[in-house]
Amino acid sequence: MPTKAEIKALAKKPKLKVRKGDKVMIIAGKDKGQIGFIAAVAPKEGKVIVLKENDENPDQPLPLNAVIKHRKPRTQGERGARVSLPAPLDASNVMVLDPKSGEPTRIGRKKEGGKIVRYAKKSGTVLEDRPNIESK
Repeated sequence: MPTKAEIKALAKKPKLKVRKGDKVMIIAGKDKGQIGFIAAVAPKEGKVIVLKENDENPDQPLPLNAVIKHRKPRTQGERGARVSLPAPLDASNVMVLDPKSGEPTRIGRKKEGGKIVRYAKKSGTVLEDRPNIESK
């Protein structure tokens, strides 16, 4: 039978400061300093997947924190391939960019008009509720 502390830990929903579509900068790891946008968030694991814009093919963004997966040929005529896949980053290794200045900033929450909104702590600018990201 689980203890009271274990039940509380299971019931507590993790709260992340980042959301899908936020423009972020990676502050730790092999791609430190790179700027991209959040493509997916896994709040239970505390992980995010970050992609960056691709100038040559705007429909296919490039993965940040990429890992190479070697794919074996399945048929005799097919060739093997090296596929670049995005690996999840810890949410603490990214910082949201300030919409006003474009610098990394911490995020706060405040009540505005009976609704809780996120704001950039550097400039005080309110971040938009649902960042517009094209669904493909």
